[in-house]
Amino acid sequence: MIKYNDIGELLIDFRRINSMSQSDFADALDVDIRTIQRWENGATLIKPEKEEDIVMLTLLPYQLIRNLNASIPIPTFYDFSLRKYALNELDDELPEASWFKSNLEKATKRIRTLDHESDIDYLERYMQFHKKINRNLSAVIKEASRILPEMNLIITDDSGYYSGHSLIFPIKESAYMRLRSREMDESQLKVDDLMRPDQAKRPIYYGFDITADCNDNIFYITGQLLRVIREKSDKDYLYCAIPFRSDNFELNKEIGLNIIWEGEKGVNQYGLEVAPRFQEGNFRDFLKK
Repeated sequence: MIKYNDIGELLIDFRRINSMSQSDFADALDVDIRTIQRWENGATLIKPEKEEDIVMLTLLPYQLIRNLNASIPIPTFYDFSLRKYALNELDDELPEASWFKSNLEKATKRIRTLDHESDIDYLERYMQFHKKINRNLSAVIKEASRILPEMNLIITDDSGYYSGHSLIFPIKESAYMRLRSREMDESQLKVDDLMRPDQAKRPIYYGFDITADCNDNIFYITGQLLRVIREKSDKDYLYCAIPFRSDNFELNKEIGLNIIWEGEKGVNQYGLEVAPRFQEGNFRDFLKK
């Protein structure tokens, strides 16, 4: 993570990483280029009404913008690859799974189900940095949120801005086998690959994407998933995933998922470290201990 001391430093890095000139950035925000220059050199702060425009354009966490866009900024760490912020270096690493379990009953009212109209477009823009989103997958996300609303969720910050999400697909055995054997990429999933968990002999939950902008929100969104699955533990089930974030991968291992295969490591066009790995298992032993 990089420590940012003011909003200008953050905007300069955002433009550099996204190959945007000050003129490009100004046009996208419908402001004069001199306004961008004043923001970046610390001559003026961003007006509150423009903060939302910046959040929607850059997909940067609202709380990160608020911390840095102040007369007395709150220095904040941010990782453009993980799209995650922290107030200090100690909060960079995700806590061990035992910490999640010991605090499992702590919930938040900031979690809600997906709204098809207002959320899907934003999620698609956010996930473009690490997922191959196409028309079929958009339909899968909508259908999965209809079938399994308790696992397809959005978490917001205290101001109501997006802070993370959980997208879990209830898939058929045939789709699971194709993903497991690498005959199919997750981007090829279709609505026909879904089925209602209560109609399956063994429900299979595919963790398509779980992410959040800080450890607190990852804790809440993961805790919600674990509580829901705990309530379903009276029936045999399988949970599987191909996590892109290294912290999610490590957490899955601690919770009890086994590695079935590992793909080639690399860096995608956005500078994000990519190391696809298929994990599967269930959370029974973890939740019982």
